[in-house]
Amino acid sequence: MSTVRMPDAAAQAFLAARGSVPARLLGAPGPDAQQRRWLLELALRVPDHGALTPWRLISLEGEDKLRFGERLAARAQARNPQLPAEKQEKERLRYTYAPWVLVVVARIDADHPKIPAQEQMLSAGCVAYNLLLGAQALGYGAQWLTGWAAYDEQVAALLGLAAGERVVGFVHIGSVTATPAPRPRPDPAPRVRAWTA
Repeated sequence: MSTVRMPDAAAQAFLAARGSVPARLLGAPGPDAQQRRWLLELALRVPDHGALTPWRLISLEGEDKLRFGERLAARAQARNPQLPAEKQEKERLRYTYAPWVLVVVARIDADHPKIPAQEQMLSAGCVAYNLLLGAQALGYGAQWLTGWAAYDEQVAALLGLAAGERVVGFVHIGSVTATPAPRPRPDPAPRVRAWTA
């Protein structure tokens, strides 16, 4: 007869403390080369039906983050010529706070005979979530963001996405510069129901 084993206190505390840190509250330093390697290896250890590896990552760092933001600000203004100057500036600077931003891209084979597109997308989503957990394990903060840019065809072209590829999110990673306000967490009881025949 097996004994139910709970995670040790440190593991419980780590999981209980999981939370996103707003990108504007992230700054330098970010993960070094060794930490990045570990984080990327961890991020790719996800459920992957059929071993399709239906995802890839694009790294934004250094001055290229600002250049990317400038291109997005121009695109935002093209989408909405009435966009206020402060919102244009927000778009321009959006990717400059965290020292490392990873674009998680789903590579969907919609015609796969066995693996539904939804399973491929969920696998890519797990990559983004593992980045959040891994960053926290290393002592950093992280936030997974989407926004309009994740769904814009011209932004997809700017990132070099191929047909069948979609942005799952932009994961911002860096040192926490201020403690975010805690948010209420849901009670599982009303969200779990037993199925009965």
